[in-house]
Amino acid sequence: MKYFPKSELVLNSSNEVYHLGLKPENLSNKIILVGDQERVGLVSSFFDEITHRSQHREFNCHTGIYKSKRISVISTGIGTDNIDITINEIDALLNIDLDTRTEKAQKQCAEFIRIGTCGILQEDIPLHSYILSSHALGLDNIAYFYDIDLSQNSSLLKEITSAIEFPKSIIPYLVESSFDLTEKLNSHKVHKGITITSSGFYGPQGRQLRLKTKTEGLNEQLTAFKSDELRITNFEMESSALFALSHALGHKATTICLGIANRPLMHFSEGYHDEMLEMIQYTLDRI
Repeated sequence: MKYFPKSELVLNSSNEVYHLGLKPENLSNKIILVGDQERVGLVSSFFDEITHRSQHREFNCHTGIYKSKRISVISTGIGTDNIDITINEIDALLNIDLDTRTEKAQKQCAEFIRIGTCGILQEDIPLHSYILSSHALGLDNIAYFYDIDLSQNSSLLKEITSAIEFPKSIIPYLVESSFDLTEKLNSHKVHKGITITSSGFYGPQGRQLRLKTKTEGLNEQLTAFKSDELRITNFEMESSALFALSHALGHKATTICLGIANRPLMHFSEGYHDEMLEMIQYTLDRI
């Protein structure tokens, strides 16, 4: 049975995982992930009862009951580097005995539902639309640090990389969301498509302020891509690592985002609090 030494499985003095500050009993295996710490309270405001509250660094966690379902909501902060921490530590809470530092024989499967915001890449999708990720195209590098088979979507990835000219230093990878979890959130209210996960908000998403980028014209190529009825719908900063790590560890994951910018039209929402609350309830009712 594999043993995890103190330098690899890092726990604090309370025997909690190091960054999240959680123990196994604090967590449900149905987990909503949000980037913004304040969004945790928005989600848990719908709970009938909150049974756990904690915060350590940017990782805020509420666990409670919603219509007889036990759900945890955790803030991850921004970016795939924080997703790397979050998914590894949650998997440790579920599948490693923290007392003996050994892998459990009986594995648990988590369901991760990321609720976020995004930039829309299609002119015909209005602001405040719900964008559901069928796949995530990673322009980050988190998955390349792990022994993960990324060949499952190789034919679609080849279509994308043949049609789109990425900067030479970027090696995109493509990961599918969990089909059954994604279909729970699918309806006439959502736009489903490929999500681009970038490693930053400005240059990596084609925004140019004072510093010139190497991505001029890339967004237009992303918008133009189509494979049968599948197109690239949006930009965000977490889903590729979420899908890759979750799948490799035996968990399920999907992402639903509220579109707050339309990049081709250069529009940005002037306020989306009520729309976010509506999307949170939409999600809670379906998971």
